[in-house]
Amino acid sequence: MHRMVALGFAAALAAACSNSNSPSGGPVMSFFVTSQRNPTGNIGGLAGADAMCSSLASAAGVSGKTWRAYLSAERDASNGGRATNARDRIGTGPWINSKLVLVANNTAELHALKGNATIFVDERGNPINGQWIGSPSPVEHDIMTGSAPDGTLLPGLTCNDWTSDSATLQTQVGHSDGFGANRDTSGTNANWNSAHLNGSCSNTAPRGGAGRIYCFATN
Repeated sequence: MHRMVALGFAAALAAACSNSNSPSGGPVMSFFVTSQRNPTGNIGGLAGADAMCSSLASAAGVSGKTWRAYLSAERDASNGGRATNARDRIGTGPWINSKLVLVANNTAELHALKGNATIFVDERGNPINGQWIGSPSPVEHDIMTGSAPDGTLLPGLTCNDWTSDSATLQTQVGHSDGFGANRDTSGTNANWNSAHLNGSCSNTAPRGGAGRIYCFATN
């Protein structure tokens, strides 16, 4: 019986990690930070963000997966206009980065993580500029999420559901490298998904951002 359960788990893991177009059936990327920068918080809403994830994954040679941006929204058209939490958009895991390193097996593990420049990399395997030793400038580790540490919506902090470039609105960002200034890990600085507010939705650069987002495959 235990052998059957183990085999079943192994099969499920293989299915989650495989690319339908991969001849070897080996692990394939199912998580990345976007290499694409966005100057404002207007990224075309959730649909535009998802399309960005899909386009970047395809350009990196990964197909056969459904991609979702890790973003919360107050009014999600695909959810009957109701609120949507980032954690509920991304499937159940496991997720593997572009270096084929396991990020997390499930959402509980994912939201227990701290930022890490070697884990939270872009679709080409490049680390995101941050506060880590040897990082290039400028700092770009602020990743837009609009979410609390547990992946739930922070109302009013989503750049009007990712459609606004208003200077009077802000969004919540996480630190992909898990560091604040001078590699400080105190307080919320280590949070990959919810470290602090950005400057405004009109300009994602101040305070250490570049308008990047996280992308997860749901399958």
